[in-house]
Amino acid sequence: MASHHALLPLPWVSSVSCVCMVAVAALLASTPAAASRALAGTGDPTVGFTAVRLSERNFVVQRPYDVPSGDRYSFHGGVRQLWVLSSDKPHDRRSNTSPRTEIRMAGYDYSSGVWQFEGYGYVPSGTTGVSVMQVFGADESATTLMLHVYDGTLRYYDRQVVEDNIYDRWFQLNVVHDVDASRLTVFVDGVKRLQVPGRGGDSHYFKFGVYAQNHASSCMESRWKDIRIFRKHY
Repeated sequence: MASHHALLPLPWVSSVSCVCMVAVAALLASTPAAASRALAGTGDPTVGFTAVRLSERNFVVQRPYDVPSGDRYSFHGGVRQLWVLSSDKPHDRRSNTSPRTEIRMAGYDYSSGVWQFEGYGYVPSGTTGVSVMQVFGADESATTLMLHVYDGTLRYYDRQVVEDNIYDRWFQLNVVHDVDASRLTVFVDGVKRLQVPGRGGDSHYFKFGVYAQNHASSCMESRWKDIRIFRKHY
């Protein structure tokens, strides 16, 4: 199925994703995680936190129910590549939600304390109208926090700007959820960009990938590496 991107097969993917040649070149030339950390510049949001142990069983892929996982997801060289078409089916036959290819972080659902998601994300140009990260669980809605991409800008839902110009570059994302204080804080490249109140809820977990929102592009993609989850011990 055609999209507004030039669809090119990546060397490690059996089917096509939404990437264009510029994005492929940027991915292959990307710096290691250590270099990304050095460029963050203004601090380490994980100070005072302890990383939990993760294995592949904690990374649960949700993709359109009628296609194989390999047609919407790739994990190669430490990079998790997720893409979805706006015409795709939901992740479950019984669901009426929009198309998505997301990873649900399993095994560390939480209802209290202070928890943190960290990852390095990459959104190729042309991907828009999509959620790339969320904190699931709330009182009167499904999520406590969602980070959307619209025309190269990372936003809190479809509202205030979190970070401009995120296309075609790796960015470090840290999301801290203080459940007891009902507060969420978002850092991009080590810089505090957003602080918002929580939305209640009895149980929460982290998700990342692509989940179609309003005015979605025909093909949506994000890539992630060096995913970690932390908790604060008192």
